[in-house]
Amino acid sequence: MEKLCVIFGAGEVYSPRKRFNKDDIIIAADGGYAAAIDAGLEPNVVIGDFDSGEAPTAAAHVIKLNRDKDDTDMLAAVKLGLRRGYKTFVLYGGTGGRPDHTYANIATLAYLNAFDARGFLVYKDAVATVINNSSITLPKSAHGTVSVFAYGGKASGVTYKNLSYILEDAELSPDFPLGVSNATTDSPAKISVKEGSLLIYFPRK
Repeated sequence: MEKLCVIFGAGEVYSPRKRFNKDDIIIAADGGYAAAIDAGLEPNVVIGDFDSGEAPTAAAHVIKLNRDKDDTDMLAAVKLGLRRGYKTFVLYGGTGGRPDHTYANIATLAYLNAFDARGFLVYKDAVATVINNSSITLPKSAHGTVSVFAYGGKASGVTYKNLSYILEDAELSPDFPLGVSNATTDSPAKISVKEGSLLIYFPRK
């Protein structure tokens, strides 16, 4: 089983897992420390500029960032996970509140693709991910609405398998939401793109 980098942000956190494997790491991005503690999880690292409050004194390891920086606290946490060799990232508390923060976290999912890594942004009832020139098979437990959008430009060679509405080697553009409100079938769905990026929302169960 691939090890996970689990990151808590200060947004809305919905029912995170209570247990992780010993090789997984839990990182709190600034105010995400409180969210992790509320979930009964002790972060291995807390990183942020702490512009809205003091750094937690009880945390095992705190990394203080300059408040005048380009990276969001979430992106800084992702970069820390990448430096430690993680390839699969689960982001809690990255939605809700300011919509620009949510969009920044979607951009962070796209950022991970450049490092042969993949991130999953957890909403209340859905999970978002971004794939680039690759494919994803959705979990067997994901039953319900699936939406697929071109991200950052046109996406070509897009194929859906085991969805109610299928595509075969099609092109999606970011200015026409053709892929909204598809649905799973009894078999696990597979979504692929030959060239470009896709933003995918699938059910969280």
